[in-house]
Amino acid sequence: MCGIVGILGEHEAAPILVEALKRLEYRGYDSAGIATINEGVLDRRRAVGKLVNLADLLVHEPLPGQSGIGHTRWATHGAPSVTNAHPHRSGPVAVVHNGIIENFRDLRSELSEKGYSTETETDTETISLLAQSFLDQGLSPRDAAEQTIARLEGAFALAFLFNGESDLIIAARKGSPLAVGWGDGEMYIGSDAIALAPLTDRITYLEEGDRVLLTRAGAEIWDAEGRAANREVRKIQIDTSRIGKGGHKHFMAKEIAEQPAVLSDALQNYLTEDGLVLPDAVPDFSQVERILMVACGTAFYACQTAKYWLEQMAGIPVEVDIASEFRYRNAPIGPKTLAIFVSQSGETADTLAALRHVATRSQILSVVNVPESSIARESDVVLPIHAGAEIGVASTKAFTCQLLVLAILTLRAARDRGQIDDAAFAEHLSELRAVPGLVSQALAASDELEVTGEKLAEAQDVLFLGRGQMFPIAMEGALKLKEISYIHAEGYASGELKHGPIALIDRNVPVIVMAPQDALFDKTVSNMQEVMARGGQIVLISDRKGATSASEGVWRVIEMPQAPDLSAPIVYAVPAQLLAYYTAVAKGTDVDQPRNLAKSVTVE
Repeated sequence: MCGIVGILGEHEAAPILVEALKRLEYRGYDSAGIATINEGVLDRRRAVGKLVNLADLLVHEPLPGQSGIGHTRWATHGAPSVTNAHPHRSGPVAVVHNGIIENFRDLRSELSEKGYSTETETDTETISLLAQSFLDQGLSPRDAAEQTIARLEGAFALAFLFNGESDLIIAARKGSPLAVGWGDGEMYIGSDAIALAPLTDRITYLEEGDRVLLTRAGAEIWDAEGRAANREVRKIQIDTSRIGKGGHKHFMAKEIAEQPAVLSDALQNYLTEDGLVLPDAVPDFSQVERILMVACGTAFYACQTAKYWLEQMAGIPVEVDIASEFRYRNAPIGPKTLAIFVSQSGETADTLAALRHVATRSQILSVVNVPESSIARESDVVLPIHAGAEIGVASTKAFTCQLLVLAILTLRAARDRGQIDDAAFAEHLSELRAVPGLVSQALAASDELEVTGEKLAEAQDVLFLGRGQMFPIAMEGALKLKEISYIHAEGYASGELKHGPIALIDRNVPVIVMAPQDALFDKTVSNMQEVMARGGQIVLISDRKGATSASEGVWRVIEMPQAPDLSAPIVYAVPAQLLAYYTAVAKGTDVDQPRNLAKSVTVE
C-alpha cells in the first residue's frame, strides 16, 4: 500500500513524478503529493483524493525543479487530508513513506520533549522530524538519514529529499519493496518496476535492510550493518501496452478480457508437447507428506480450490491458512511438509511474514506474478503465473493464472505419487490446453451478465453458493462483488445454507449458484429448491446440460461452456468477475479504485 517514486533528472521532475505516480495509484489513492528541489530550495504540493487533483493543482501552482520525490497514499494513521498527505516536511527535509512505523508514538513523545512539535496524525511525520533533529545536531544528510532509519521499528520503504541538495536522494527498505532505476545521467527510485518502466529498463531491487544514496552519477548501496552491498542490475521487460486500458473503459474490463491470452502465455511457459516443464527445484511429491498453503484475499481462494485438486488427484493432505492468522497459532511443521505461498504482487506483508516464519522449517514454493518480488527472492522455488501487470485493484487475470499454475502443480504431484497413469496425465494436460478457449467462450456471456448485473445493482445483500471446488469460487465471487460494488455479499458452501444463512433468504436477496453439471450437481439443485421455496431469486450459472435440467423456477440462467473438473473453477471465475464488474458499473462506483482498498497490501 502507498506508492513512492523519486527522480534525479535532467528535465522538469514534476510531470515525470506525476506520470510515475499514475502507474502506482493502484497502491493507494486517498491523497497524493510531490516535493522538488529548485535552485536549492525544497518545496512541495499535495492534494486529497485521486491523483488528478494533484495534477490540477500543479497547473495552477507549478512546482519547478529537476529533483523530486512523490507519493500516492493509502491512509493508515490519520484520515485523508492535505495535512496528512505525503511528502511530509520538517524544516530542511521531506520524506515519502510506504509502511507503518510501529514506535512512532514513543519517538513523537521524545521529539516533543526536545521542542519538535507535530502537525499531522501520521506516523510518517515522525520520520521527517527525527531527521530534522539530527540535521540540527550538525549531521550530514546521509548520517541524519542513517541515524533516523536506525531508530525506526516496523515496515517501511522511505525516500528523503533535503533542502540545498539537488543531487541527492537517500532511500531505504525494510519490509516494503523498493527498486532503483538506472538512467543515462539520471537516477530513479520507485515502489516497483511498473512505475519506472517508461523511464528505464535497468533495475536494482533493494534487499531487506538496504539503504541507498542516489546521485545522478549512480547509486551507493549499503546493508543494515553498514557494509557496502553490490546488488545486481537487471534488465527488465515490461509490456507497457498492458499498463494502459487498451481501449476499455476500465482496467478491470481489460484485464478480464485478457485472460485467454495470459492463460495461453502461462501454458506456453509450463507445457510442451511432451509434458510439463517445471523448475528443477520443484520437489519430488512422493517425498512430501503434507502441504501447507498460505495466502490472503483472492489468492487464499485460489489455494482453497487447489486443496480440492491436490487431495483428490494427488492424495496429499493439504492445509490452507489465511496469512494474517497463520503465525499466531504456532502450527507444527514436519520435515516433509511443503509450504506453498501464493501472492499476486509477491510483496503481501502478511504472506511474506508467514513465509519467514516457516523458512527454516520447510521447503518454500511460491506462486507469484512478479518473479523479482520479496516472496519470490526468499523462496526455494518460484512458479511465476505470467499474468502480466494487473492494475485494477480487484484481481481477475492473476486469480485465473494462479489457478492454472496450481492445477499444473497438481498434475506434477499426482504423477510423482503414481496417482494417475500416463493416459490420465495426457488427458489432463489436454484439458488444460483447452482452458484459454473455454474462457473465451465464458466471456461470450457478457451481454447476459451485464443485464443481470444491472438487476443486482438494486440489491442490498447477495449470496453465492457452490459445492466442492465451486465453494471457493462462490466465496471469490462474493468478494469481487463486495470489493467494487459495495453490496454486502457472502459465499457459502451450498450444504451449509440450512445451517443458518437460509434465514436471510427472501425475494429481495439474489442467490448466485455456481453449478456445473458434475458429481455434486444434483445436491446443489436441491439447495436451490430450498432457496426458491422461500422466495429467493436464483441466478444459476451452469453449462447447457445443467441449465436445461434445472432452469424451472430460476430467475436468470447464465450458460457456461462444459468444462472438465480440473478446468471448471477457472472457467467459472469469469462470470463471477463479470457479474461484479457490471453490477459496479450499473451502480456508478469506481471499478478500478474502489474505496478503502489498495492493490498491493504491504502493511500488516
